[in-house]
Amino acid sequence: MSRSGIAGEFDVIVAGGGSAGVAAAVASARTGASTLLIERFGCLGGAAAMRSVVTYCGLYTATDPPRRVVRGIADEIQHALKSNSALTGPVRHRGVYVVFEPETLKFVLDDLVCRAGVTTMFGALVCNARRADGLLQSVDVAGHGGVATYRSRAFVDCTGEGDLSAFSGSATRYGNGADTNLGTLGTRFGGIPKHVTVTSRDIADAVTAAGFREGETTKQTSVVARLPISGDMVVYLASEDYDPRDRLSMSRAEFGGRRQARSYLKAIRRIRGCENAYLALSGPEFGTRESRHLVSRRQLTWREIESRKKFGDCIALGAWGAEWHDRRTFDSRFDHPPECDPYDIPFGCLWSADTANLFCAGRLADADRKAGAAIRVMGTALATGQAAGTAAALDAAGSWTIPELRARLIDQGAILDAADAC
Repeated sequence: MSRSGIAGEFDVIVAGGGSAGVAAAVASARTGASTLLIERFGCLGGAAAMRSVVTYCGLYTATDPPRRVVRGIADEIQHALKSNSALTGPVRHRGVYVVFEPETLKFVLDDLVCRAGVTTMFGALVCNARRADGLLQSVDVAGHGGVATYRSRAFVDCTGEGDLSAFSGSATRYGNGADTNLGTLGTRFGGIPKHVTVTSRDIADAVTAAGFREGETTKQTSVVARLPISGDMVVYLASEDYDPRDRLSMSRAEFGGRRQARSYLKAIRRIRGCENAYLALSGPEFGTRESRHLVSRRQLTWREIESRKKFGDCIALGAWGAEWHDRRTFDSRFDHPPECDPYDIPFGCLWSADTANLFCAGRLADADRKAGAAIRVMGTALATGQAAGTAAALDAAGSWTIPELRARLIDQGAILDAADAC
């Protein structure tokens, strides 16, 4: 690969074009910063587009009735999806979520970043970064044409795996000690008539009746999402224990997940009305729930969520519970915060402890095992991404304060006080 000089300079560089990254890039550009968004695939959406995760979790509380806690850029995305008949919900299963059509979402996100004036680079993989005197200086991006270097005043890591942070030498950690959430391959099944209702219990019974091979670890319970236009069914059952930083480990997981997908198809065909089901899509990439975290200026804890601790630097509200998928047993559990009310997410858990111009969002946020399992979801990532992108733009412009950041977010429609959830 060839590299020659600096290919470009921006006020803010956002690495990763998933929910967090799109929100960060749009917020940064709207705050006045020239913004580069780097995405390794050929579309935006991240897990929503490439991992068949078709549910926005964390937008609503689990109260009755549900209360909306994430607005701002998330509102624009939902409105565009609704106008294309590509969104249903809120739906209740453990927590409350909405279901969207991933192909429509791609167009919606394309339009969003283009209207905001974001420079978007597809097919670009972060492969190195440079840090000096406590500041991130530049990032190397690999593509079919070689490796190019881009400079910036501020950076937001939304890669999910924390590549930008780790490659720069900024402090990161993998999971939380011995605990790291299990990954799952989202699988989409067609051939199921829209009038046929399939429940999580139906799938669990079918998996039990199918008699998987002796010794084969299987999941039996899953969200059952029916896409609003096609009626296809998406479930999250095929799971593997792997390390996403290790290419061979990741490859073994992809092989194993697709083998499981075929077995789950046989089980689903046992459900009445699903006899003609077929596997329409697997993945196309494994869904990693947890990888690296950015070591940040503070760590959000589950105890703070349970007690509804108020933070002076609150930049978003969370509403999802601690959704944990065990790597050894493949069992899953979901712990609701008491009363199912929203909780504060502090900006400190998005701001690098040792690199002053580096921020993060999504599942990179610094949180303990259960808190991280709660705030990692895509609906919440839209909120943390908007906050991180706004902060990066302010940082690139010069001195700024937390009250200024909070005021900007409120002006953008973000909800920062549980009393304003509606």
